Amino acid sequence: MDEIDFRLADGRILHGYDSAPGDDSRLVVVWHHGTPNLGTPPAPLADASEQLGIRWIGFDRPGYGGSTSAPGRTIASTAADLTTVLDTLGIATCALMGYSGGGSFALGAAAVLGPRVTAVATLAAVAPYDVPGLDWYAGMIPSGVASLEAAAAGRDEKLRYETSGVEYDPEFTESDVAMFGGPWGWLGSVAGEPAMPNGPDGLVDDDCDYVLPWGCDPATITAPVHLIHGTADRIIPSTHSEWLAANLPNATLDLHPGISHVSILTHATPALTWLRQAVPKNR
Repeated sequence: MDEIDFRLADGRILHGYDSAPGDDSRLVVVWHHGTPNLGTPPAPLADASEQLGIRWIGFDRPGYGGSTSAPGRTIASTAADLTTVLDTLGIATCALMGYSGGGSFALGAAAVLGPRVTAVATLAAVAPYDVPGLDWYAGMIPSGVASLEAAAAGRDEKLRYETSGVEYDPEFTESDVAMFGGPWGWLGSVAGEPAMPNGPDGLVDDDCDYVLPWGCDPATITAPVHLIHGTADRIIPSTHSEWLAANLPNATLDLHPGISHVSILTHATPALTWLRQAVPKNR
């Protein structure tokens, strides 16, 4: 895995990852990480990636890992950062995959990059905030509601909240906890403290992004979109993907009864397979 520091037009650094530098024979898939994580492409998918001919690209969103923070960023502006990554690496088109909040950033990138995106797969994505037809907080765990309501009150309030000593309780299900004993225990190496060596800016700005206007319209996405979600998810309720499926023009919805927020990653390999099948072999 090559690690690369991309210098953006405004002088910021975006720390990125490339699993197969210069290999044009593979399908490029950009990984959009969850909150609060690093952008390292998922090691548990390494074997499937080799079999499917995938080249992973990823980056730490601003404020995470080695990437300069960008207070006031939006889902659309973060998508614009990806343009620099693709242009620098000489990549014309790519597919996108996002987990948890990263699913929203993947959808935002598809809206901003237009025809450069060939397909999108998301696992437990977050829908836009305050949209008609969605009770955005319904079914969400109390810690999630409190954290996101703080973000909705503004960045200063969200920063105060995150530095107040409050503890976030994800209320993982038994099936979620079991995931950490297998390959997806990898999440422990990229989540939380490893992702935030310089403070909580990445987490603060992610949560603010979820409750602010995206700066782009996911309804303009032209690429096929595959939305995967578990009905037992209370971190991001499955109603979010249901709303997205009803409002995106080329979306399919894959709901899994009894599956929750981490255990949905058992469907990551099928999602990657779907991406490979959705993109013509010459792309």
